[in-house]
Amino acid sequence: MRGTVDGFNYGLITPIAAYLMACLGAALGLRCTTRSLRAEHSWRKAGWLALGAGAIGSGIWTMHFIAMIGFNVEETPISYDGTLTILSLFVAIVMVGIGVFVVGYRGASRWTLALAGTVTGLGVAAMHYTGTAGIRLAGHLEYAAPTVAASIVVAVVAATAALWAAVSIHGFFASLGASVVMGIAVTGMHYIGMAAVTVHVQSAASSTGSDFPASFILPVLLGPVVFLILAAVIVMFDPLLVLGDQWDRPAAQPRTHHNG
Repeated sequence: MRGTVDGFNYGLITPIAAYLMACLGAALGLRCTTRSLRAEHSWRKAGWLALGAGAIGSGIWTMHFIAMIGFNVEETPISYDGTLTILSLFVAIVMVGIGVFVVGYRGASRWTLALAGTVTGLGVAAMHYTGTAGIRLAGHLEYAAPTVAASIVVAVVAATAALWAAVSIHGFFASLGASVVMGIAVTGMHYIGMAAVTVHVQSAASSTGSDFPASFILPVLLGPVVFLILAAVIVMFDPLLVLGDQWDRPAAQPRTHHNG
């Protein structure tokens, strides 16, 4: 039997909250990457890039599972596999990290952006579908391949645009605008991916010892949300920001050395 799926069980509350978390993660990630371009020491550069990757990955993952709070199937209760849920967070952070470090060290040339954006976009899609693979209910999910493909394309385009913005846009308001656009793209990718889902309800659900009820998602989200808050504090109290016009001053160009 085909299940009755509602992706907006709490109305606009979950999509708006999910979108805001995606924007927060994107904004912090953009600022951290911009900071890395001004870092005078390699370890500081790596630290800012790692913090940026963690912020973007955590923001995307938090967006996904806030949105999933609104996912409901009328005929069956929903729970989540804890292992796959946590794994999806690490997938998001690691894959975003690869893209951020590539553009952070190699710049925003066409081929570098294409490579980094593709890897990061596929990572975002992998996070999404790893998370949905963790759904446990009395039945199984099927996906419409064309819609899945569309969601992956959106993820790759959004990731490429975000990485370009991270190393090319340095003003505060420009970065804010870029994070708003990225939030729309990433949240849109989620709902396009969920539009591909059809639920076929059966008489009994499979369960494992690592499953937890959908209501437990909120406590699980606490860790990434706290991380985003700490990242925001670090960005806000960065000495370069406190001492000068760090939000709007363009990044220093790499030094060139001449012989002779």
